[in-house]
Amino acid sequence: MSSESPAPPCTDPIDDQIRELIECGRDFHRRGWSLGTSSNYSVVIDPEPLTLLMTGSGFDKGRLQPDQFVIVNENAESLDEAFPKPSAEALLHTALAKHGAGAVLHTHSVAATVLSEHFLKDGALRIEGYEMLKGLSGITTHESEAVIAIYPNTQDIAALATVIESRLQNPASPLRHGFLMAGHGLYTWGDSIAAARRQIEVLEFLFEVVTQKRLLTGSF
Repeated sequence: MSSESPAPPCTDPIDDQIRELIECGRDFHRRGWSLGTSSNYSVVIDPEPLTLLMTGSGFDKGRLQPDQFVIVNENAESLDEAFPKPSAEALLHTALAKHGAGAVLHTHSVAATVLSEHFLKDGALRIEGYEMLKGLSGITTHESEAVIAIYPNTQDIAALATVIESRLQNPASPLRHGFLMAGHGLYTWGDSIAAARRQIEVLEFLFEVVTQKRLLTGSF
């Protein structure tokens, strides 16, 4: 009789990524960041040719099921007619993935919605001086400023995706950490689902801090 231990069962990496995104949905729903069918999430499953796994359109993010995901190409087109319909915002995910994002997460919190409308006229939300800033990629001190670009809400997602790609390629004014759509919500990204999730948590915390501070000081 062999004394060797049996080999562990093989797991499909896509199944693992689906489980991670389902957990994101449940967690974000609990926190009030992804209520109802709002929000969408994606992860790159193949960089060449670019292929993404993402949440299908119209599903409750707090109760996601494995069959509610879709695989899309770089043009945000579903690779199988049997898959659910991709989100109308899928082109934003592919635009970010083309420029290095390994995962993209989009939330619809109250704080992000309020702040994005309030600061739309400025074109960005600027946050500085908080220790929590060090949780964002590339920031090592609280003596830093995070500049979160804000774009008007639009149904022309293809046009917005073009704008986002231009910013991602602009070394003089790069798009970092995330962006807001006015009256809509936050998009952020990272090398992995875990990295993108950390960015969501940090930014949503900072949005809540800014909101509460402005309410306390009467500056809204």
